[in-house]
This record gives sequence, C-alpha cells and structure tokens, in this order.
Amino acid sequence: MSFSNLTLLLTLALLISTLTAPSSAATFNCTTPSANSTCQSLIDFAPINATTLNAVKTLFNITHLRTLLGANNLPLSTRPNEPVTANQKLRIPFSCRCSNGSGVSYHRPQYIVKAGDGLDYIATSLFSRLVTYQEIARVNGIPDPNKIEVGQKLWIPLPCSCDKVDGEEVVHYGHVVDPGSTVQGIAEEYGTTQETLLRINGMPDPNELEAGQVLDVPLKACASSVRDDSIDSPLLVPNNTYVFTAFNCVKCQCSSANNWKLQCEPSNLNSKCPSMQCQDSNQLYIGNTTSSSSCNQTTCAYRGYDNQTIFTDLVAQSTCSTPSIASKMGLHSWSWNFLFVSIHLALLCLHLL
Repeated sequence: MSFSNLTLLLTLALLISTLTAPSSAATFNCTTPSANSTCQSLIDFAPINATTLNAVKTLFNITHLRTLLGANNLPLSTRPNEPVTANQKLRIPFSCRCSNGSGVSYHRPQYIVKAGDGLDYIATSLFSRLVTYQEIARVNGIPDPNKIEVGQKLWIPLPCSCDKVDGEEVVHYGHVVDPGSTVQGIAEEYGTTQETLLRINGMPDPNELEAGQVLDVPLKACASSVRDDSIDSPLLVPNNTYVFTAFNCVKCQCSSANNWKLQCEPSNLNSKCPSMQCQDSNQLYIGNTTSSSSCNQTTCAYRGYDNQTIFTDLVAQSTCSTPSIASKMGLHSWSWNFLFVSIHLALLCLHLL
C-alpha cells in the first residue's frame, strides 16, 4: 500500500470517528435568573493519564489547593505533588451560571493552547470528554475547529446547574457514570430518588444510562444559619466536604453524621481575620460550645460576612433526650406492675394478721 493511500485511509478513519462522536456532551437544565449570579457546582474528572493534584488544580484554574482538597474531603496536609492515577476520579469545584436555560461553568476553566493541540484532543484527552470540541468551538466563537493558535485562551464550558430541586437548594454534581451502574443505584448512593434523577436529566427510561455519561446528581447540603445578606449566601456544603469562607478565616464542613448541620470553626489560615467572637459572650468564638446542667447548650454560630465583618450569633438548644413512646409505655407498664404487686403484698399481710 502506498503512502498516499495509507494517508487517505487514516484521514477517512478520523473523519468517521468525528462524525460518529456525540455533537453535544451533558446539558444540565438551569433556569435560575442570572440576577442570582453564580452558584457552586461539582463535576467528576478522571484523567486519561497519571498526573498530580497540583496539575489538576492548574488545569481547572483552581486558585488554592485546599479548595480541591475540601471538595474531595482530603486532609489539608495532603501534598501538592500527590499522585493521581489514570482514571482516578476527583471532584472538581467550580462556579456555575445559567444561560438560555442551561448551565455552564462561569468562563472558567481557561486553557491556553500549546503546540500540537487540537480541539478534539483538548476535549477528549485533557478534559476527559466532559465537553466536546464542538462546544468549545461554539462558546469561544471559533468558526473552524481546525484553526486554533498557540497561546490562544479557550473557555472550557463544563455542564452545571443552579436550580432548586423539589424546592430545596442543592449542589449539582456532574457524576461520571461507571460501567455497570444503574440509575437506582446512583440515586441510593447519593440520597435521592430514581424519579428525581430521570426528571432533571430528561431521561424517560432508566435503561438509557450509559457508562461515561455525565449525570446531573443533586446533592443535599448541610443546613446553615448564614444570613441572606452574607457574601457567601447561600452557603451550600454537601456531605463529606468542607469549604473555606470569610476571607479564608472560617472552615465549614458537612457530615450527615452531625444531623446535616453545618459545623464551622476558625480555619487558622489567615492571621488578620476580623473578630469571630459572639457579641453577647465574653468566652465563645465561632465553633465554641458551652453547656449547663439544665440540658441547655449554647453555640457561637457562623452567620456569614461582608467586606469588613464576620457575623456571629449565639444559638441555644436543648440537649436533653425526650423519652420515646416505647420508653414511656415501658415506664407506664412498670408503674402498674409495681402497684399490682404492692396490693397483693398488702392483702397477704392482712391475711396473716
């Protein structure tokens, strides 16, 4: 076979693979008004080749490594050069914004074209098929995908959403489906229902699920007392993650084991933080708790921040356990038994007399 014929065959193979590739990756419904600005979203990233946490941080334009660590519930002591194996999943945190009924990452990440890059290579190999080359071309106004220049900045439009689900604020998570997964299994793993997943993903049939598909999974967030006028409102932190907020002065973490209540405390990352002391207490700072013998517990709670102040509030709650119905019934039964035995003993004593 001549060199020209071989070249022709390779060109045809590339063309066929391009034509059969999906022209659109995941599209998440997102109808929240743009007046609400942006929200925080998550998406799975499984690198094609082995890499490091720092390289992933750089690829997705994440400012601080601790942001990536928090999204994956990794210890703060984790090293930047910690290896990430090929196909190992990491959750990528990013800002999302609604536009024309769907959500995309808010002009980030940006990728700078290098020598030898092509749009399909960038979409497929570097960003692991989270987007298609057609989508990159469209949002960057590139009329010919074959014509990009070294040094050109490309916005990579990751799919996302800011919409409430069943009336509740959630964190939308772009979950990359593993082989052998089912919609029901994913729903159970992430605390939602199959019906919800099918509805928000526009899937009429659960059997349509495919490996590698990016599925919109709504993650429940821990309840917080952050004020509506706070810069970080609403502060949505899903289960088994943590975030830094308020000038990186406060660390907030979520765990379903704590009854889905957001736990916030000083981060010790910033030495020039505004006061985090509760105004009505000379002893309590954010995260501190005091309790008394009367079953009352008082906590200094994080309420948000503005450009100069960190808001706090004293929250009181009862720690006394309320007897259950079963225990009440048991106590009631014991009382009647005691009375019954006492009467019999009294009658026996009278008989003996």
